[in-house]
Amino acid sequence: MMAMGAVDVVRGPRSSVEELLQIYNHSESVALAVDNPELFNRIAETFSSKAAPRFVILLWGEKSSLPINIMEGIPIFNYKELIGLGRESRKAFFDSSDARKHYMYETISSDDIATLVYTSGTTGNPKGVMLTHKNLLHQINNFWEIVPAQPADRFLSMLPPWHAYERACEYFIFANGAKQVYTTVRNFKVDLQQYEPHYVISVPLVFETLYSGIQKQISTSSTLRKLLAFTFIKISMTYMEMKRIYEGTYLTRSQNEQSYFVSMLGWLRARIVAAILLPVHMLAEKLVYSKIQSAIGIRKAGVSGGSSLPAHVDKFFEAIGVVLLNGYGMTESSPVLAARRLSNNVLGSVGHPIRHTEFKIVDAETGKSLPHGSKGIVRVRGPQVMKGYYKNPLATKQAVDEDGWLNTGDLGWIAPFHSRGKSRRCGGVIVLEGRAKDTIVLSTGENVEPLELEEAAMKSSLIQQIVVIGQVCFLKS
Repeated sequence: MMAMGAVDVVRGPRSSVEELLQIYNHSESVALAVDNPELFNRIAETFSSKAAPRFVILLWGEKSSLPINIMEGIPIFNYKELIGLGRESRKAFFDSSDARKHYMYETISSDDIATLVYTSGTTGNPKGVMLTHKNLLHQINNFWEIVPAQPADRFLSMLPPWHAYERACEYFIFANGAKQVYTTVRNFKVDLQQYEPHYVISVPLVFETLYSGIQKQISTSSTLRKLLAFTFIKISMTYMEMKRIYEGTYLTRSQNEQSYFVSMLGWLRARIVAAILLPVHMLAEKLVYSKIQSAIGIRKAGVSGGSSLPAHVDKFFEAIGVVLLNGYGMTESSPVLAARRLSNNVLGSVGHPIRHTEFKIVDAETGKSLPHGSKGIVRVRGPQVMKGYYKNPLATKQAVDEDGWLNTGDLGWIAPFHSRGKSRRCGGVIVLEGRAKDTIVLSTGENVEPLELEEAAMKSSLIQQIVVIGQVCFLKS
């Protein structure tokens, strides 16, 4: 569709019929590409009476299982028929005298819309994000510095193929000649061991689930093994913390740079403690972590994006030697804006901005830019920022200002630059601290970010899901 200059409007098959119809009509779509006969049967009656598409493409399954009478007069093609029609048309064209004539084909501009991706609509009707060919090409051309994919590399993914994050990664994988393996929640653990992917593209929930599974397996083992494993992990976490200090990747918000003497003292202390703990960490690697790594099967790195990666999960995988690269983005930015690199994996952050991408932090009330280390609203600018919301100029104006800065609605800060000390390699990394609209203001005037409380509670094995809500109470005398 995109190769011929058409615009595809994507949505998951689990959406309600009403939502699909609303998106179809709002986007002024002319046809349907349907996943399978079950989905077709669910939406056919509503769409035939309220949308009347010109034709329907059935991607999987047989047409014999469709209620043809419901969409009478509307052509329905399965995938094989569509390919066959294309071949016949092409052959007929080349066999005709018209083939000898000179034809001018309309060029697809980089600023043309490639796809419409509708947002979740949690705060109202979904908005159609207009992403151009230029937006998507920026992602393809600049992912390599995050994930240096080689043609022989295998990527395992379980995200929906219509999701902006999945699509950008998928285009990048194919553009670099790498191999994409699709899996499901049910088959994920089996496919990890079977295919041993070099990279796993997923959301934090998947890595949280892996973490919980490992913790559960350790907890159900014998008392001696459990005590040994948890002691090893605790020591390894301390070792990795010391390593971050002497390597200069220990994250801090402070704008004040340490003196040369203090920084050298900190470096020396971290080196000594790390040297003492290294033999124990290496023993743990041989006795415990190597078995966990083999069971997980990730050869190079897990790439997490789509939501916040809990700090305790991040530190745990670092301790056992499984690399996680955390990234940040949104549908409106095609979606990736920043990500950690293999060469500079600063825990607690979402890494440096990807190429040609600018970040700034502004005051929530005044809109003025804040210095590095100060928390405020995150705004971004770059070639991946959307063209706007389809048929919604007001929402577009509220999201993107006249200078091209996209208001993400997220709270965060940019790590200050230091020439020495434990944070000397952290300068410029992006740190997120929740959504601005989620901030709870106490009666004392203090601001509380729910994300910090939620992450602290999620460390408990007794809690699987949690949401912190600010409750307003009215007292009557």
